[in-house]
Amino acid sequence: MSNEPIALGEALASFDALWSPRIVTRVNDYDVRIAKVEGEHLWHAHDDTDEFFLVLEGELHISLREAAGERTVRLAKGSVFTVPRGTEHKPYAPAGAALLLFEPAGTPTVGDRHDEIPDHVDATTGHALGT
Repeated sequence: MSNEPIALGEALASFDALWSPRIVTRVNDYDVRIAKVEGEHLWHAHDDTDEFFLVLEGELHISLREAAGERTVRLAKGSVFTVPRGTEHKPYAPAGAALLLFEPAGTPTVGDRHDEIPDHVDATTGHALGT
């Protein structure tokens, strides 16, 4: 982790991989991650933690399976949304998006429960910026 300011635009420009977040810093025991996304992720759930999304560029859709049924939230640039722990969800970005995420360090991108992992999704706990 750097103890210098990080320009998110430059950090996003430093990698091309989709659905493969980079850790830009830590806040207490939480990773602050950035990711480029396009197309669909996969249905998954984080049993013990919420997942925070901030859309930096583009638009993100998140389908949710809730007690009342399935619904989709649409997040425009500048929008935030928190998926509650244990909620099955599937993010997707039809035209691409850049995201900032907060998750406890070591949280896998595919959650604790998930569908089969497609080839285009990086099952990781985040990569160091610059890798």
